[in-house]
Amino acid sequence: MGGHDHHDHHHQGHAGHGHDHEHGGGHAHAHAPASFGKAFAIGITLNTVLVVAEAVYGYIGNSTALLADAGHNLSDVLGLVVAWGASIAARRAPSGRFTYGFRASTILAALANAVFLLVATGAIGWEAFLRLREPEPVAGITVMVVAGIGILINGFTALLFASGRKDDINIEGAYLHMAADAAVSLGVVVSAALIIWTGWLWLDPVTSLVICVTILWSTTSLLRGSIDMSMAAAPKGTDLTAIRVLLLERPGVSAIHDLHVWPISTTETALTCHLVMPTGAGDAFLMETAQMLKTSFRIGHTTLQIETHRDNGCALAPDDVV
Repeated sequence: MGGHDHHDHHHQGHAGHGHDHEHGGGHAHAHAPASFGKAFAIGITLNTVLVVAEAVYGYIGNSTALLADAGHNLSDVLGLVVAWGASIAARRAPSGRFTYGFRASTILAALANAVFLLVATGAIGWEAFLRLREPEPVAGITVMVVAGIGILINGFTALLFASGRKDDINIEGAYLHMAADAAVSLGVVVSAALIIWTGWLWLDPVTSLVICVTILWSTTSLLRGSIDMSMAAAPKGTDLTAIRVLLLERPGVSAIHDLHVWPISTTETALTCHLVMPTGAGDAFLMETAQMLKTSFRIGHTTLQIETHRDNGCALAPDDVV
């Protein structure tokens, strides 16, 4: 079972996977680190520089909006580091008790990433709330220049991850953060310009709070997706009814039970099922069925148990038994 096709883990859309050429030899599970290692390295470097600049100038210029942007970008750097680390860990060969290797670390990474963002948002939101009560003067020009650089860096980094976001929730997480960041930096530029023009100091904390809402909105889908995976829910877009029909329609199959579909990592899916086949089945049947599941449902790990009698007393036969 060498070929683990890149499974559409978190997205309904099966179109748009136009980069199959990367997956030579069928080992597509290495596609995230292989093709995105450089993207992660560039993204982490540029964003670290940006965070330092925004934090320093946000403090000097007395702008919570710029500090909020720095916090947002810092959570991105952490998120990128975690996602990159997980994608590298996912390539480690299985050993000892870790029979799936470290594939599942990608799911933990997505979860940690979402939690990071929520914590950062809470801290920045509180600071902005305090500022609303007592607005303070802001160095508008400085804020505009630094946030303007932020738009360029975030926009560029988002483009690096654009191609892989359909296949891996971690790449999608990186893409979402960067795209949101570019929008957020634009908001900071506009708010600084308005403060210079109108003198309304309250615009700075208000912008900061809007940024917080933006982050929360983009984080909920990441959080929900990673929690679903942690609970071994079948990947989004997996049609369990269609899988059941496919297995029942296979020649010689009279009944099926104990069907399970779950994510091994953010890009790989496994399936196990018991098939009742009075005439038995050979290797060809098993290989063919596994290939059909891979082609139709992008399931790379299929394990089928063949039983020749319907009433053989299989303990897992009732549907309500797990």
